[in-house]
Amino acid sequence: MALVRLSGVSVGFGAAPLLDGVEFQIERGERVCLVGRNGSGKSTLLRVIAGELEVDDGVVQRMPELRVGTLPQEVPAGMGGKVFAVAASGLGELGELLARHQTLSQRLASGDQGCLDELDRVQQALEATGGWALGPRVEQVLSRLQLDPGQDFSSLSGGLKRRVLLARALVTEPDLLILDEPTNHLDIDAITWLEEFLLAYPGALLFVSHDRRFLQRLATRIVELDRGRLRSYPGDYQTYLDRKAAELEVESVHNALFDKRLAQEEAWLRQGIKARRTRNEGRVRALMAMREERRRRREQLGTAKIGLQEAERSGRLVVEAENIRYGIGNRLLIKDFSTTILRGDKIGIVGPNGAGKTTLIRLLLGELQPDAGRIRRGTRLEVAYFDQLRDQLDEEASVLDNVAEGSDRVLVNGKPKHIIGYLRDFLFTPERARTPVKALSGGERARLLLAKLFTRPANLLVLDEPTNDLDVETLELLEGLLVEFAGTVLLVSHDRAFLDNVCTNIIAFEGDGVVRDYVGGYQDWQRQRPAAAPAPRPPTQAKASTRKQAVRPKLSYREQRELEALPQRIEQLEQAIGQLQRQLADPELYRQRPDEVAQATARLEALEQELEQAFERWEALEALKG
Repeated sequence: MALVRLSGVSVGFGAAPLLDGVEFQIERGERVCLVGRNGSGKSTLLRVIAGELEVDDGVVQRMPELRVGTLPQEVPAGMGGKVFAVAASGLGELGELLARHQTLSQRLASGDQGCLDELDRVQQALEATGGWALGPRVEQVLSRLQLDPGQDFSSLSGGLKRRVLLARALVTEPDLLILDEPTNHLDIDAITWLEEFLLAYPGALLFVSHDRRFLQRLATRIVELDRGRLRSYPGDYQTYLDRKAAELEVESVHNALFDKRLAQEEAWLRQGIKARRTRNEGRVRALMAMREERRRRREQLGTAKIGLQEAERSGRLVVEAENIRYGIGNRLLIKDFSTTILRGDKIGIVGPNGAGKTTLIRLLLGELQPDAGRIRRGTRLEVAYFDQLRDQLDEEASVLDNVAEGSDRVLVNGKPKHIIGYLRDFLFTPERARTPVKALSGGERARLLLAKLFTRPANLLVLDEPTNDLDVETLELLEGLLVEFAGTVLLVSHDRAFLDNVCTNIIAFEGDGVVRDYVGGYQDWQRQRPAAAPAPRPPTQAKASTRKQAVRPKLSYREQRELEALPQRIEQLEQAIGQLQRQLADPELYRQRPDEVAQATARLEALEQELEQAFERWEALEALKG
């Protein structure tokens, strides 16, 4: 039985429904990623599935006594108290009793005898309701998430607050875990930890994420929300991309043929009086139906048309830092760091939350002075700064006023452009352009800040967490623009794919004030960093040769036969893998035999694992052979 099933569900808050006759179900053990453009209704769908929002039409069926845990996209306003209390609040009234018991116990331990009576009442209530068994569960979840139960929730960083909210969802031991943008505001280490945790999670998982590497690793099925409808794509994210591209091509051809026929029928209807006298009334009715179909056809959502305005070229040297040190109080953030940034470099800055990444940017730009060392900046620098906190936006002002500041035009590459047309390039309709910023979603705010940022010429772009809340299409467009940008980029991001696709260098905070400079993107940094030394592999020829002087191992008859057969086996595996990859890349498979997709995907994974083991065995036997 499905955990949740939606049949013909519709929800709307305006002219076009966000959910339009949606069909959906999720089974035990599935890890489903929901994708779609910003504002397409993903969070609305999650709320419907969680039972937090009533539908306008349709049926929502849930498994009896279904337990659902949710992680919202934003931290709820006004949430406070100790970490234990916030996590335990997921258990309802029993959680409140547990949190109250912990608080009273701490007061009693500190010598407050006045709380004994209340503590006794709380203990009796926990015994009567069986709540004692839940306390260790809360503590165990907090321990697994590496959270201090006694810390104040309000004192935590955004990433840690979201980890506490995840704990609140997990203490109920949900059958279905619903996560809305779980990687937002998490650093790379926390994202990697979350991946491993969710891969081992025994329940079903439904999540929204624009982190391509995260969803590629986790998802067993992609569900796309597009123009109010859901489409399901079994398999991983890359399989979804291949199928989606094929479908869009077919849809484009179909729409072009439909529009051509409609134009022909309109021309026929407008013929002279003679034609109108003899016209077929059935044909006229068919034309009216075509007009209605065309009117109701919801076009594919547009793509943002972001453009960078480049200022006069800066000097070849942008920033040179030599043995700089900087600390706050007794904490050393940066110790003896040196780097040279040249025009055209794309620098990614990575490290844990709170390590000092934004502080380093302020040092390089001259907003802060180092405690020791020297920083030299180049000439003719024009800086544009994307702030992760969106502090440059006026919450009360409209989208229009935030960008144009009272004018009806902006300058784009030296030419005036009407503000409405400019904002359309960033996917803001005229109605949305007049909306106050406080009413925008996280993704819309990110796009608005990009629109504001790119009205000014720059040759040094500073982007502090630009990828939070942006949909995948906008992310990929921004990637392309940054790669082609002739100026210099300083980029703080935890999006590993984004770092790989954009950066020429990585500056990494590696703990205890150690900051190092690496050539390449995220994966290059992972290979080069000291902590990423490769795990020991099976014996190689070189290692075997060092042992030959003491004992020269020889192959047994069985091992000799195995070694001789391995090359042929490896070739067979490679051919089978290639055949399966071609099969999975064929759109016809998904249209004509969708039930075979999961089986083919599982077979491919098994063959790839077998191939890797065969190579390792071959290497080990060759080493023993000497």
